[in-house]
Amino acid sequence: MARSALRKLGRAVLAPAMAFGAVVGLAAAPASAAVWNTCDQWGNTSLGGYKLYNNIWGSGAGSQCFWANSATNWGVWADHPNTGGIKSYPNSTKTINKTIDSISRLTSSYHVSVPSSGAYNTSYDIWDTDHEYEIMLWVNDHGAVGPLGTWQGNVTLGGHSWNVYKGSNGHNQVFSFLRTSDSHSGTVDIKPILHWIAHTKGWMPGNETIGDVQFGYEITSSAGGRDFTTNSLTIDGG
Repeated sequence: MARSALRKLGRAVLAPAMAFGAVVGLAAAPASAAVWNTCDQWGNTSLGGYKLYNNIWGSGAGSQCFWANSATNWGVWADHPNTGGIKSYPNSTKTINKTIDSISRLTSSYHVSVPSSGAYNTSYDIWDTDHEYEIMLWVNDHGAVGPLGTWQGNVTLGGHSWNVYKGSNGHNQVFSFLRTSDSHSGTVDIKPILHWIAHTKGWMPGNETIGDVQFGYEITSSAGGRDFTTNSLTIDGG
């Protein structure tokens, strides 16, 4: 299964060379006029301290449009075929740029509405500044999707119970935390998760600098068009 490191590291190379199929109008945008929208493959903007990114990166992707009422109230309408492989990761990004040991607080609250069909996960994607380590926190998932690597056990951290997986995609280490039951709203205390990875397990250094905390939807399939809505989101890095 292709992982998001390939998505992030490869986009600068792939973007000029890849052509994206026909785009559609923002039929799924809310009735109130969005402050920003795009159907571009790599469409992005900075808004309210966050970066919003349409990020259609996978092969065989269909159409996807991103709308935003604010940096923390946004969504996508996505129509990706019923085939394997991640097609996109539309997301909102907050830059932290602090070492794990110097972070005094790193919390996030989310409230999402997701479809009852298709294949996807709703997840945080957390990166160090060198892109050597990737931490994914899945708060819900649906359909034929699964994490990279092997199961390491179950742990309760940051206010949630997780199944933990560890692996490598050939470019970086990936630590995936899958919530043991789906959640559409909640608060995650990310700091103890990072501390557990670095100091309890020793999988990464405590002086590693956390760069970006992203929140969005890894979409594998959404044939016929599906709505993914971030009703509210906060990422607080202290």
